[in-house]
Amino acid sequence: MDLILNICDQYFLTPYVYPADWAEDWIIRQAISLYFITTIGGALLYYITASLNYWTVFDHDLEKHPHFLKDQVRLEIKASLEAIPIMSFLTVIAFLFEVRGYSKLYDDINSYGGVGFALFSMVSFLFFTDMGIYWIHRFLHTRYVYKYIHKPHHKWKVASPFASHAFHPIDGFMQSLPYHIYPFVFPLHKITYLGLFVFVNIWTVSIHDGHCRVPAFLRSVVNGSAHHTDHHVYFDYNYGQFFTLWDKLGKSYRHPSLFEGKAPVDEVRRLLSKDTKSD
Repeated sequence: MDLILNICDQYFLTPYVYPADWAEDWIIRQAISLYFITTIGGALLYYITASLNYWTVFDHDLEKHPHFLKDQVRLEIKASLEAIPIMSFLTVIAFLFEVRGYSKLYDDINSYGGVGFALFSMVSFLFFTDMGIYWIHRFLHTRYVYKYIHKPHHKWKVASPFASHAFHPIDGFMQSLPYHIYPFVFPLHKITYLGLFVFVNIWTVSIHDGHCRVPAFLRSVVNGSAHHTDHHVYFDYNYGQFFTLWDKLGKSYRHPSLFEGKAPVDEVRRLLSKDTKSD
């Protein structure tokens, strides 16, 4: 995150925002800057990505499903934009430690084995965070935790892409913890980290759109939208974020209903077909 902070400092914050006696490396200034960068950047990334998905990928027939709430898209956006500033406040703590040099993020691509290691670290990041999110997500479904923290996200039984960030703030932050822990445990190139941060947000949006784009030969391995749709519908299955490995090991895997023609989108199409025939 220091790459983004440095750019903002150089071209905007130092010349136009902060007093001259506020040093760029002053921890208070860094915390304030990181909060606004994270909040504004996170909100824009969410809204732009979800909007593109909603208008180009999402099947709008799903809005006719009985479980799709009145004004649901507006409510999802409202919940997300209310949660993001609070999640950012918690996230800034991790970013501040990164910026001040306590993580294993590095600049020089040759520091840890060049491009090969950078590619390996991308894969290991996905597997590490998938494992962490699985167990955190499963914990969030325990009886007493669920009703206070995770239940708001399951308000969207048939979700749209805008539901991707419509969490209770503590829920959203808890599920993001593995992303922040990884660079404090394992070396990770700074640009790779930023790229993964964007990818994670795009992926989170995509698994809420009800549209399966995973190739057939990977559908038993990759936890895509079809799997996550069933998580929202059936509650106790498919907790994973990227892969199905931990659901299979934890006996919480459910073969997606979409692949059997029984997903919410299939239910809507049958209802619309009946309406057409009755007319």
